[in-house]
Amino acid sequence: MLSKILLLEDDPLFGESIQDFLEEEGFEVTLCPNGQEALSSTYEHQYDLYLFDINVPLIDGLSLLSELRGSHDQTPAIFLTSHQELTVLTEAFKNGADDYLKKPFATDELLVRIHALLRRSGGGAKEIQSVGDLSIDTQHKVVLVEGKEILLSPKEYQLMTLFIRNAGEVVTKEMITNELWSASEPSSEGAIRVYITRLKQEIGNERILNVRGLGYRLVP
Repeated sequence: MLSKILLLEDDPLFGESIQDFLEEEGFEVTLCPNGQEALSSTYEHQYDLYLFDINVPLIDGLSLLSELRGSHDQTPAIFLTSHQELTVLTEAFKNGADDYLKKPFATDELLVRIHALLRRSGGGAKEIQSVGDLSIDTQHKVVLVEGKEILLSPKEYQLMTLFIRNAGEVVTKEMITNELWSASEPSSEGAIRVYITRLKQEIGNERILNVRGLGYRLVP
């Protein structure tokens, strides 16, 4: 089975050259020109490795990896960057990077680092967290009820993971806001109610209880 790589690169010529090289080496590569498209792709597909540029449109590479790590995505990640500053590289590792390569680099060196990471990670073993008949596959980013996958939007999936991590405990509206939106994104209680309603429809009204004045609680 081919290892799948998500490549985030906004320079089309450079991105396509890396994509062509890796596909010739036997990898399956998805090329995304901006961080938002890359984020959406992680919810649609399972990848074995991330290759991220830093300065890309919409969501930069550093913020994207930080968000993925925050949702318990431990897919190995290498930054491909022209940045030389120690502060930027330090932030990259702080946000969850496993390795980095400074542009320009030799494609053979990239290949060596990719194989080394994939060996250490075992190609990305899936992780399952369960609460009763509810389970979440954090590698594939899916939620299952009695073993059957339910269809959720990215933010509904994030909210469900928050509930499962805190099963039996009160999940406050502040916790939900911090989980679903970055500081620069607009949020609203109305949107939270919509997501809660959707989850109740999928897993049962009795599974998520309103806790007046505080938030919500998932019944284990």
